[in-house]
Amino acid sequence: MATFLYRLGRLAYRRRWYFALIWVLLLVLAGAGAATASKSSNNDFSIPGTEAQRAFDLLEKRFPGNNEQNASARVVFKAPEGQKLTDPKNKAAVEKVIGELKHSAQVAAAADPFTAKTVNPAGTTGYASAAYKVKSMDLTEDSRTELKDAAQHGRDAGLTVEVGGSVLQQMPEGGSEAIGIAVSAVVLLITFGSLVAAGLPLLTAIIGVGIGVSSIAALAPLLDLSTNTSTLAMMIGLAVGIDYALFIVSRYRAELAEGREREEAAGRAVGTAGSAVVFAGLTVVIALAGLMVVNIPMLTKMGMAAAGTVTIAVLIALSLIPALLGFAGKQVLARKVRKAKPGAEGGDKPNMGTRWARFVLRKPVLVLVAGVLGLGAIAVPAASLELGLPDDGAASKSSTQRKAYDLLSEGFGPGFNGPLMVITDVADAKDPKGAVQKVGDKLKGLDNVATVTPAHFNPAGDTAMLTVVPKSKPTSTDTEDLVHAIRAEGGPLKADTGAEVLVTGATAMNIDVSQKLNDALLPYLALVVGLAFLLLMVVFRSVLVPLKAALGFLLSVVAALGAVVAVFQWGWLGSVFGVEETGPIMSMMPIFMVGVVFGLAMDYEVFLVTRMREAFVHGERPGQAVVTGFKHGARVVTAAAIIMISVFAGFIGSSEQMIKMIGFGLAIAVFFDAFVVRMAIVPAVLALLGKSAWWLPGWLAKVLPNVDVEGEGLQKRLAEPGAPKAPEADEDRELVKA
Repeated sequence: MATFLYRLGRLAYRRRWYFALIWVLLLVLAGAGAATASKSSNNDFSIPGTEAQRAFDLLEKRFPGNNEQNASARVVFKAPEGQKLTDPKNKAAVEKVIGELKHSAQVAAAADPFTAKTVNPAGTTGYASAAYKVKSMDLTEDSRTELKDAAQHGRDAGLTVEVGGSVLQQMPEGGSEAIGIAVSAVVLLITFGSLVAAGLPLLTAIIGVGIGVSSIAALAPLLDLSTNTSTLAMMIGLAVGIDYALFIVSRYRAELAEGREREEAAGRAVGTAGSAVVFAGLTVVIALAGLMVVNIPMLTKMGMAAAGTVTIAVLIALSLIPALLGFAGKQVLARKVRKAKPGAEGGDKPNMGTRWARFVLRKPVLVLVAGVLGLGAIAVPAASLELGLPDDGAASKSSTQRKAYDLLSEGFGPGFNGPLMVITDVADAKDPKGAVQKVGDKLKGLDNVATVTPAHFNPAGDTAMLTVVPKSKPTSTDTEDLVHAIRAEGGPLKADTGAEVLVTGATAMNIDVSQKLNDALLPYLALVVGLAFLLLMVVFRSVLVPLKAALGFLLSVVAALGAVVAVFQWGWLGSVFGVEETGPIMSMMPIFMVGVVFGLAMDYEVFLVTRMREAFVHGERPGQAVVTGFKHGARVVTAAAIIMISVFAGFIGSSEQMIKMIGFGLAIAVFFDAFVVRMAIVPAVLALLGKSAWWLPGWLAKVLPNVDVEGEGLQKRLAEPGAPKAPEADEDRELVKA
């Protein structure tokens, strides 16, 4: 592989105009596709194989026209202190608000609280439900403005008016990524000491993300991609795009510093560091693509889209970076290096990486114990992890959604915000109405049930819908127990009446999602870690190094989950990170972090340890190989980690709770993995293992392919007498065909 990539690097350097134009053309084509694609994006959340989804599918089939996926609004009214909504003045104000809503072009129906009988017994609080003709992402800004204006007119009349519902869902606010890019620019400038060298990784990462995100936008209507898909792809694409380019440029500068010609340096940089980029990218792709085993379509599509963006980042690092290095010339070097003689860069003074590696080699047990105990302590809160999907109760207290949520809880009870929809299929029942009556009576007798609404039959009379309002709030364990209790009664009820009872609704869907994700976590972990373990065995030709890498990852991801629980569930330092309301951790967070963090963690393992492997293969002692790896790789890995952390941390400022939590979780996980696991625990373990770290059974060495990631075959090829300084023209043609 190293030889192939060496030739690719030299070809891209010489044919720089062709390679640059190809990538610019791809960017233009992707942008044109995004510009001409439909702006409608799918945010439907389905979970195949669960009861909630089966009930939802039955509801859509038996109640035609009852489109639960369309936008809806719940306008909550509260009368002034000491008054009631039924007072003539207040009633007139409410009816005026509803009248304005009905005249909105995208509103299908809206009923006032008095007609719909949705005023609480005290007469102080009521709500009106408005159904829209389109999905929330397809609403025009005029529709949202009309809703806000109508609510404001109610407030002007003296009422408290707040709005909840999916109508307020919008595209996550952009701009967070700009913070990460700005920090990355500063880090790159400090690392390289050259504006040109600092600009190359940023330029190529932006091009790669532009192609990836534009392609996602172009394919969104065809593949039903959600609006969060492009956000994840942008987040990960920027991080790995900058890092991969950083490693190629850094190796190129090192080759120039050793006195090599620029084209030769580009070839060697892609042949050596490029091999690490390929395998690092493969681990990320495996982790992201592996999300499909969870069998949640939205999560699968997010993972595949992000994996595609990572693939683009790898291809750009291998082909566009050497092309741009050809344009940059010696400007890629710092000013003082350009003026110095070849080979003079760095001198004999040991750098920070060298000094740190020597310290770890002297105190391996101390460093190992300190690292493991430190991460273990941070991981403790993970034992209290509570999973759920956020609702309006997790929104900011200053938002109208949260205020509407609180008003309904005060006026109707805490369970009113999380009603359970019980679908009763009586197609096979001898007495459909009698069967539904028995189901309703059984539901009323269960613990934690506040009310059960009268059954609503479909036109065919073979399906009935009942709404159960719990006494407890939607995210409580009592509500979860009630869902299980209703489902437990389903078997006896079917045997007695012939009616099939199914529970769905947002609350039941959240419970099923959490259960499905919990059940999938261990199989997913086994699949991803197993495949990556095999891949790393091929890369490092070792058994213990991949094992150590996997165990280190588990330690860092559990510690990161502990930090997420401490901040988002317990509220520690919540104000620092903009967490206004604590609550359960998003259900998909553990499995999502396992996938994404594992892929990213292996990046630093590959980049750092391949340099050690390279030194060991070329004859250095195990301890000295560790020092050499840190001498050449620590500064770059540190810069890469800071860049990745800054990119992820930039998303903590998002108004979307899910994006905020993902940004924080990934940023803290990369911090733990890069600086504690890879920079401290890894060299300590390698120091203790010595030469046995690179042990591989003879029979396994014969079975595993030798991909030559450390470039040993390339070195031998280049050292052969009469070896050509550049690939011949026919080799170029063969490479292009390949």
